Amino acid sequence: MNQNSRPQTVSTAAIVAAGLRKRYRAEKRFRRLGIGAVILSLGFLLLLFGNILSQGLPAFRQTEIALEIEFTPRLITADPARGNYRALARQALQRAFPKVRKRRAKKELYRLLSNGAAFELRRMVLADPALVGTDRRCWLPADDLVDNFLKNPESGKKRLSPRQLAWLSQLHNQGRLALRFNRFFFTRGDSRDPEMAGILGALCGSIFTLLVTLALSFPLGIASALYLEEFAGRNAFADFLEVNINNLAAVPSIIFGLLGLAVFINLFGLPRSAPLVGGLALSLMTMPTIIIAGRAALKAVPPSIREAALGIGASKVQTVFHHVLPLALPGMLTGTIIGMARALGETAPLLMIGMVAFIVDIPRSLSAPATVLPVQIYLWADSPERAFVAKTSAAIIVLLAFLILMNAGAVVLRKKFERKW
Repeated sequence: MNQNSRPQTVSTAAIVAAGLRKRYRAEKRFRRLGIGAVILSLGFLLLLFGNILSQGLPAFRQTEIALEIEFTPRLITADPARGNYRALARQALQRAFPKVRKRRAKKELYRLLSNGAAFELRRMVLADPALVGTDRRCWLPADDLVDNFLKNPESGKKRLSPRQLAWLSQLHNQGRLALRFNRFFFTRGDSRDPEMAGILGALCGSIFTLLVTLALSFPLGIASALYLEEFAGRNAFADFLEVNINNLAAVPSIIFGLLGLAVFINLFGLPRSAPLVGGLALSLMTMPTIIIAGRAALKAVPPSIREAALGIGASKVQTVFHHVLPLALPGMLTGTIIGMARALGETAPLLMIGMVAFIVDIPRSLSAPATVLPVQIYLWADSPERAFVAKTSAAIIVLLAFLILMNAGAVVLRKKFERKW
């Protein structure tokens, strides 16, 4: 019997060893595949960010031309808001190039400056009326073709005439042509001229829209989470609400835009393309996320907290609001910030309520016409001008910066207020 059992024992040990080696090899392959997937994902992410940065960083600098401006009272007239500032800029160009006499050559010379140069001179006079009657060197925005030439000489020179290239070379030698910080990008609204387009209007619209969204979704979401988790109990009605809230969290965002169009605009008659309507639509989309995050935070509070409060005579309401809610609030705030970050990047619901309109003015109220940053990016990406490509990437950089700050705020709040039991 010993002779018959020994080969069987050796065979069984060999089988087990072979099985272990096979399992270890499979685990190593799985680990390598996981590491490879992470590296591939990071590679694609770095490629995306690198592409956005390479295209967007040049938009933070703008080509400007320094000209000696004579603020002639005759051209500014009695009302500075209605002065002929375009003539001031053109006269300064003619003084810089006195040999340019022919009409066609003058037109080419005038095209070196942006159409926004006149508005910049108007802004300067309105801010400081003492400029009237004086001479001052002013840095004025150049045309987008000139800006593209300074940033990409090889491709930009194809769209400029030889005379324009010669004039630009002369301005550069005189120190009158330079790439400077693009203040217009942060201080102006949208514009048909790429060199004058900015994100301030869209940024203000996003802030107003998020304020409305936060004011509605946060208190209603927290109240709903408290009722469902602490007071509703387990019944058919609570189960019905829970299922529908979970379903709403998965509904495509454009559906909320259609709902906002049908209810807030067509039924209630609220103004189109207004932050008020945008905030109402986004609050409907954000509320399920806040409710789910709030319920998860309430579930994380140990039952012993509730039992101890009830044991010393506290009522149900006192237990929830004095003990449970303060401990769950950090998790609720984290979920709220994540929901607001999602709302900040949404475009589809706002397209349905008309916030895709071309808005030049900076919104001053919740009912004023406005757009938001993601929609502004969409509009610029659809523009045919080459200079808007850099503007689009620069606006994406700003939007990503806001999203990163909001998510970082959520992490900080959780780390600061989180309690461990």
